[in-house]
Amino acid sequence: MRDDSIVKDRQRHRLIPQAVLLGLLTGGVSVLFHKAIDCAEAFRKSLLAFAYLTNSGSGMIFWSTLITLIIAVSAIRWLAPEASGSGIPHIKAILIGRRHFRWFRVLIAKFFSMFIGGVAGLVVGRAGPCVHMGSAIGQGLANLWPTKKHSDQLILVAAGGGAGLTAAFNAPLSGLTFVLEELERRCSTLEFFTAAIACMTADMVCRAVLGQQPAFHFENFTTPPLNLLIAFLPLGILSALLGSLFTRSLLWGQRLITLPIWPKWFWWLTLTLLLTVTAWKTPELLGGGHSFVNEILVGRQVPLETIALFFIGRFVLTIACSCSGAAGGIFMPILVLGALLGWAVGVSLQLLFPELNVDSKLFAVVGMAAYFSGVVQAPLTAIVVIIEMTSNYTLILPLFIACFTALLIANWLGNPPVYEALLENDLRKDRI
Repeated sequence: MRDDSIVKDRQRHRLIPQAVLLGLLTGGVSVLFHKAIDCAEAFRKSLLAFAYLTNSGSGMIFWSTLITLIIAVSAIRWLAPEASGSGIPHIKAILIGRRHFRWFRVLIAKFFSMFIGGVAGLVVGRAGPCVHMGSAIGQGLANLWPTKKHSDQLILVAAGGGAGLTAAFNAPLSGLTFVLEELERRCSTLEFFTAAIACMTADMVCRAVLGQQPAFHFENFTTPPLNLLIAFLPLGILSALLGSLFTRSLLWGQRLITLPIWPKWFWWLTLTLLLTVTAWKTPELLGGGHSFVNEILVGRQVPLETIALFFIGRFVLTIACSCSGAAGGIFMPILVLGALLGWAVGVSLQLLFPELNVDSKLFAVVGMAAYFSGVVQAPLTAIVVIIEMTSNYTLILPLFIACFTALLIANWLGNPPVYEALLENDLRKDRI
């Protein structure tokens, strides 16, 4: 027993320098990535403000969106087709030995395509690309480090993914939980140790540059009364049902876009029209949705019908943008859809049972985790993400009830986790 313990200690000590360097590099790249996407979104908003003042504003938005969309997709197709979408299914394929990692190409393609896509207003998130780029850095570090053990390479790829998620949300426990629950489900103490150091280091870099504020800002909630907890059951059920619809729609969209009966430019034109109309009518629905969620959490008031239209609009745009071929994650868009769903449930309860004094913002926060659990089926990651991003632990019981209800219903429906389904869809192409 003592010999085994000594061996494990030596293994952990061997990976400490790589883990620290991995966290530093992933944190540094993620900071640059955040700054670049913020600049892209600021440019898009400035262009949109200018377009409102001109007679041909809608045409200007259409052509700028089409050109940037084509550039974002072409960069992926030319540099690294595996960098399209969020990249998490690609990481899972690498970890099971079904794909090779062209890490430098993926890193460059992901960064550039997301930057250009931000100018276009694509409804995609930063988290998935941060995970993919973190794993790419892990692979690059494994290739360049003197030790060439294959097991170490996989450990660094998984740990880099966790560090990337940490850097996306300033949430180190979320990154570590994501590695354990989604990337490496048979995680040993060695993987856990390496991922923990990488996540901690990446978080320190991001906090030093970007600040230590939580990702979402809202007034602190009091602990919900016990008689209100049952209201989170229907939220979990709806999250599972609509989460199943999301996964199936995404898979259907990916298959539909590859059919040979229409050219690629048809889809680019269709998506450009959707983005142009949205930019002209409701520009807050574009982009990753971080600021949109913050508007909900500070108490924005809109009718229930408008919330439903927001949900439908974001749902359609998320599916369309995710199937475009450009880089972009679905992690944050899923959270935005969950916030809208929870918001709608909260407003409905206010109308039906005014005596309960329901806070719709509370349901919006819990809805993010519940919908993520219904789609990704990683409830622990969802719970930890929301707690870390809101710095609020009073939501623990509602989060557990809604998230595990969503998970149980999704399993009962036979709905696969979205990243597993996307991986299987990708591997199926090899068999055709």
